[in-house]
Amino acid sequence: MTSPTLRRTAVAALTTSALALGACTGGFAEEQTTSTGPTRLRVLVAASSDVELAAVRRSVAGWATRTGSTVEVSAAARLTEELAKGFAGGSPPDLFYVEPAMLGTYAKAGNLYAYGDQVADVPYLPALTRTFTYRGRLQCAPKDFSTLALVIDQERWEAAGLTASDLPRDWAQLRTVAARLTRDGAVGLVLAPELQRVGAFMTQAGGWVLSPDGGTLTISSPANVHALQEIRRLLDTGHARLTTQVDAGWAGQALVDRRAAMVIEGNWVRGALAKDAPGRRITVAELPAGPVGRGTLMFTTCWGIAAASPHRDAAVDLVRHLGSDTEQLAAAKAFGVMPSTTSAMRSYARQAPQDAAFVKGASYGRGMPNLPGFSAVVDELNAHLQTLPTTEAGVLLRDAQRVAEPALQE
Repeated sequence: MTSPTLRRTAVAALTTSALALGACTGGFAEEQTTSTGPTRLRVLVAASSDVELAAVRRSVAGWATRTGSTVEVSAAARLTEELAKGFAGGSPPDLFYVEPAMLGTYAKAGNLYAYGDQVADVPYLPALTRTFTYRGRLQCAPKDFSTLALVIDQERWEAAGLTASDLPRDWAQLRTVAARLTRDGAVGLVLAPELQRVGAFMTQAGGWVLSPDGGTLTISSPANVHALQEIRRLLDTGHARLTTQVDAGWAGQALVDRRAAMVIEGNWVRGALAKDAPGRRITVAELPAGPVGRGTLMFTTCWGIAAASPHRDAAVDLVRHLGSDTEQLAAAKAFGVMPSTTSAMRSYARQAPQDAAFVKGASYGRGMPNLPGFSAVVDELNAHLQTLPTTEAGVLLRDAQRVAEPALQE
């Protein structure tokens, strides 16, 4: 996910692996948009971990063997920068991850080959296809997705005398259990100060950063102010902390290090725990409802194909392979994402009952906006959210809105 998919674990360095020997074809030739016979493709991903990277390579290798093609899969340390360099130089990778926040920017610039009509028969989840639709056209196929949920250290939960009946259903109950769990060197709840986590509270309060028609920034709306005030209320009691306050790169690290009893994270947290805290028991629950009901966020990436690729047909064929139920369920098992098709999701729900809360979030989760320039808006808002413990919610959001508006208009 992807990642996600917006997963918080970064790939530390650029690594490259060729699944077969041979040079990669680059550059754009208008007359070369179809491929006959074996093809050489370059694929660039922003994997959340070595496990995800290995899973992508295994899946791609199956297609390469079947078609007799050569595929080079590279992991980007800074995907946006590396793609920008490739687009500017006229030789981008053929296939690559695209986050929603960058979709509109790439599509507006003419960097994407909009192939959605060629995968129209694949039953992708409607919420995901909406995320990757720009100006009425599905630009790329959703790779997989994740949602946010409340991830609980079961040992600490039981030590505090809590049971399944205490799982918080609303904000008030969240405050109560966070207070009871703040003990023995751990804080009750840890979350990251960023839209990708705080935004869940916004949706629970009936707010969001864009108007329903997607044309106006609504960062400083009363509903969003209410959401941040609730988070401040938790922080002020000392029963919740931001990741920056507990010296954690992301909330999952605080859970691994036993500094948090609960965190707000996505499916990928299971991979981190399996690697760094094997045997740790967790319970995953839906996020508590806010004043207007349940709310969570959906994280996804799509398989973008470069408009400049001379092998677009082969790239589409590879996407169809990667999007098959068999390959998506294998990816879900390998690194904790959920499949992007309705058919594979039915199988996933049966196979992973422990992730029922993540699955339920798909029915009401909100995806990240895809407007051109929205990545800069996210950066500005996240910079302001770092000051949440010391800044009044209304002031913080008004300042963020003022600074972010020009970025969206560029």
